[in-house]
Amino acid sequence: MAKSEYAKYIITETGPESRVREKAERLSDKLTYLLHLNDDVVKGAFWVNSVWFWKGFDEIFVEAHEHPFDEVLTFFGTNPEDPHDLAGEVEFWMGDEKHILTKSCMVFVPKGLRHCPLIIRRVDRPIFHFSTGHTARYS
Repeated sequence: MAKSEYAKYIITETGPESRVREKAERLSDKLTYLLHLNDDVVKGAFWVNSVWFWKGFDEIFVEAHEHPFDEVLTFFGTNPEDPHDLAGEVEFWMGDEKHILTKSCMVFVPKGLRHCPLIIRRVDRPIFHFSTGHTARYS
């Protein structure tokens, strides 16, 4: 059989990026890093990261920081009867504003805006999270 020209663009296996590997192992009973994509995985790809949250934990998951690129963060609830219900509580900071997320949402973070900490306060049903930015690698 001839080798597929486009199979390299279908990503089904990656571990957590090296920058989060230790945290992923330490919190493995509370979350699963699913897949990530960047220029190292597929040449020319932009950065995407995905995580399943299974349980809440009252510690900072991501410290406050900023980027030289725009970022989109998502948090999706898994209740088929009400997909807008996050079925949990996520604390997320933008600038000096604290936001408590309780609905499925997308968050646009403009480049240069200090954001986080991110704390997964409560998870009643699994929460799917992904983040992406138009950059070859997370920085």
